[in-house]
Amino acid sequence: MTGYKIDRQITTFGEHVRGWRMVLGLTAQQVAERADITRDTLRKIESGNPNVSFSNVAQVLRALGVLDQSVAAIDPLNSDIGRLRAASLTRRRAR
Repeated sequence: MTGYKIDRQITTFGEHVRGWRMVLGLTAQQVAERADITRDTLRKIESGNPNVSFSNVAQVLRALGVLDQSVAAIDPLNSDIGRLRAASLTRRRAR
């Protein structure tokens, strides 16, 4: 059942990528060219295909101008619990 939830979230992520492209008024071809990927790869990202490389997804986020926001969103220091446990960021290994 866990896989299903992840699949739903990946599909939602792809829908959001498509939404950003539409909001910015960009065609699939434009984004694909800016990201240096094929339109087919962009289609896979937008449809939530989990087999697309992380690098390709990051290239698309950069092409849409939202890569920095995405990186900031997962910064542990941008959360209350991350700031509370900031000392654990300096450890070499998680326990």
